[in-house]
This record gives sequence, structure tokens and C-alpha cells, in this order.
Amino acid sequence: MQKEYKILEVKLGEAEAKMNDMAKHGWEVASTAVYLGGMAHTKAGTPLLITFAKDITEE
Repeated sequence: MQKEYKILEVKLGEAEAKMNDMAKHGWEVASTAVYLGGMAHTKAGTPLLITFAKDITEE
């Protein structure tokens, strides 16, 4: 079995909704990291990098 990965940048205040949406499509959260290079550092606007992973079948 092989894995596929996807990295998305979202605002911290939108992260939970994005994770739940991606889970509906078979993606699991592999890791998260706060992007400190971003300008806004508030709960709603702090940039968050989320790495998603899902199993894919080899063809």
C-alpha cells in the first residue's frame, strides 16, 4: 500500500472545518505546524500548515 500526501495552508480559525471536510474524502491529518512566517498571529488568522495523508492503491 502506498500513501499520498497533501499540504494545505489554512487560517487557524478555519482549521477544524478543513480537517473535517478532508476526512469526508478519506484524508487523515498526518501533522500540523504553525507557520510563524505569517503576518497575522491571532486565533482566527494565524497560518497553519496541515499535512494530510491517505492510502492509495497501486495500479
